[in-house]
Amino acid sequence: MASGVKFHPCFLLSYYLIGVLATAYNVPQAQLIPYFGQHLMKASIGTPPVDIYGMIDTASNIVWAQCVPCDVCFNQIHPGFDPKKSCTYSEISCHSEKCHEWYDVHCSPQNSCNYVSGYISGLSNGVLAKEKFTISSTSGQAVSYDIAFGCAHNVTFSHSNHTTGLIALGVGPLSFPSQIGSKRFSYCLLPYAIEYTYPDITSKISFGNGSEVVGDGVVSTPMFVAGETYNVTLEGISVGDTYVPFNSSGKVSKGNILIDSGSTLFALPPDFYNRLEVEVKKRISIEPMKNDTLLGNRLCYRTEITNDNGPILTVHFEGADVELKPIQTFNQPVRGYDIYCFAIINHAKTELADLGDQGLYGNYVQANFLIGFDLETRMVSFKPTDCTKL
Repeated sequence: MASGVKFHPCFLLSYYLIGVLATAYNVPQAQLIPYFGQHLMKASIGTPPVDIYGMIDTASNIVWAQCVPCDVCFNQIHPGFDPKKSCTYSEISCHSEKCHEWYDVHCSPQNSCNYVSGYISGLSNGVLAKEKFTISSTSGQAVSYDIAFGCAHNVTFSHSNHTTGLIALGVGPLSFPSQIGSKRFSYCLLPYAIEYTYPDITSKISFGNGSEVVGDGVVSTPMFVAGETYNVTLEGISVGDTYVPFNSSGKVSKGNILIDSGSTLFALPPDFYNRLEVEVKKRISIEPMKNDTLLGNRLCYRTEITNDNGPILTVHFEGADVELKPIQTFNQPVRGYDIYCFAIINHAKTELADLGDQGLYGNYVQANFLIGFDLETRMVSFKPTDCTKL
């Protein structure tokens, strides 16, 4: 380029990205950063780009980031995204088809598409807009996409201050995989609290062709899309060599458990959980804690539960057995205290009670597996993996 010639920053971005294609040899891939029980996908947004760290959530269907100005928002240590400083930002009209791909929108007096997204613990609301999202790839080159996202100006629940928003991985038309045209993706989650020992550790999430989970040790189970989420069928769980069926009758409903990367715990209906807890207690010679006001009714011990003193659990999905070690099934819910609790809970009398006779497979027990979601084959695959080495 000739010196003295000035180029618009949007032109510069397109100039540098010419010829960068997402192929099986250049797989779109982003860092996953563990923090406080969540896994944050690093991307950048806007022109010039601003880094964002969105919590990945397979049970959500709209991407959003906290935007400046933010009327009510959680604190974040990273700079907020200011749409006025990006030349690729544009609000979506309330009359456009894209606006009405979301279930809860209304028109502002300026004809903007205002969205609301509800969660168990609060709301995210703001303006639906289009923006340039950029992530890395296996070749090291950046790959960019035009994404409709929620520019949030009001968020009524708290996240960790390392988070800037949410990367929705569900099946809906406004999820990240749907918008980039990806029929498959895979991720590898790090064990809970590993960042306290290794503060710079990260893992990976990959999209599209080349993200398939293959090789030795892979097991796969049929996927049932329930609404816009990924469900599979849980038949039972073995504690050591003792099999505990999901239902006492032995019959199960297809798609009876939701895979949720945005929730931490493995939540089960009361009857199944109670029968499972009995067997787990039998395999641990230490007495559990009782009547702790902080921990409620969770099964907890004052001693670390390891392979030496704790049971191996085998989760029996339809056609796929997934073995869980104590590092995945017991963790320290209160940092600084030598208390170790079972990562599987009875969802009755919790905020997940509305699940009824369904279950939820949270991210604690997903750690150290490469997990793939394939909408073409309608399968979810699990491969035991040391996620620290990806």
